[in-house]
Amino acid sequence: MRIAVTYDNGAIFQHFGHTEQFKVYDVENGKVVRAAVVDTNGSGHGALATFLNAFQVDTLICGGIGGGAINALSAAGIDLYPGIDGSADMAVMQLIAGVLPKRTDVRCSHHDHHGEGHDCGSHGHDCGSHDHSCGSHGCH
Repeated sequence: MRIAVTYDNGAIFQHFGHTEQFKVYDVENGKVVRAAVVDTNGSGHGALATFLNAFQVDTLICGGIGGGAINALSAAGIDLYPGIDGSADMAVMQLIAGVLPKRTDVRCSHHDHHGEGHDCGSHGHDCGSHDHSCGSHGCH
């Protein structure tokens, strides 16, 4: 199994379409046997599903994600665990142990606001947390 996590300095990056790095884990017999950080080389939003497919990723763990990306990942056969925050390594361990929550209500629906100088991180809180909405538009 190959797992990718949106990655930023050890933590799960909270906006899939803007992630600059993934940490990719190879798992065999319930253990991580290899892990490497890979740059997206400027790929964004829809191109990231193709990027992950080229790396033969089976599963993606991420924070906020939009509907188009969810559809692209689904079409590529990549299993998705969205709305996760905290340590990338810890999330992978939870996935391997079968205790990582699989949320279906996570959707970043604010993309049409970005052109107005607004982004998910400008609210002064973590858009991947489970107990708030991201302003009036909801980041989950």
